[in-house]
Amino acid sequence: MKEAGSPSTVVDVRASRAERQHERRLRWIVRLGVPLVRLLGMTWRFRLVNNESSVDRLRRERTAMVFALWHGDMLPLLYHHRGEGVSVLISEHRDGELIARTAQSLGFRTVRGSTTRGASRALVGLARELEAGHDVAVTPDGPRGPARTFAPGALIAAHRAGAPVIAVGVAAARAWRLRSWDRFVIPKPFTTVRIAYSDPVVLDSSSPREAATETERFEALMAEVERLAHA
Repeated sequence: MKEAGSPSTVVDVRASRAERQHERRLRWIVRLGVPLVRLLGMTWRFRLVNNESSVDRLRRERTAMVFALWHGDMLPLLYHHRGEGVSVLISEHRDGELIARTAQSLGFRTVRGSTTRGASRALVGLARELEAGHDVAVTPDGPRGPARTFAPGALIAAHRAGAPVIAVGVAAARAWRLRSWDRFVIPKPFTTVRIAYSDPVVLDSSSPREAATETERFEALMAEVERLAHA
């Protein structure tokens, strides 16, 4: 039994206080940040490339898909696809908690975990969402990079569920870029944001292990849709 005033008790109290303070900060950031994102997003002009022959077609066919996007391009895509019920894979670290609450406030479902930490649980969660008919979105370079390096988690989940993968590229005519590892993009007010979608790619690999070897192919596909977005 811990004695009052013992070192371990003091540490527990301080940790509990820090957690409460962190929780309050999170609530206020989301409470203030989400309306700001909505207000800023209302000023953006979106131009879509290949949306009709990929995303819209699969939705008419009621086929769940995997969106693959770079971590730094997340904000304009969260706004553009708000309210669609897409399930987003979000890591369990503290930064991920902020993104998760923001995404939920914008009408997204969330799967917690990453393709590195808690990978097995995250991949099972993604596969279940796809099998239930929900589109999912994965940042294959998240949660900590290296930036624009395609980790195989999205491909494994897509293979397990038999779902097509759509690579997504984003280009903002004018934007702020944070000095973070992913160079997080915040489009400026009233700018044009172009979003390019690849054609759906169905993995015909014989196993999830084989699907995981196709990362270079999908890095090239991501580079191609980025070029389309910037064209």
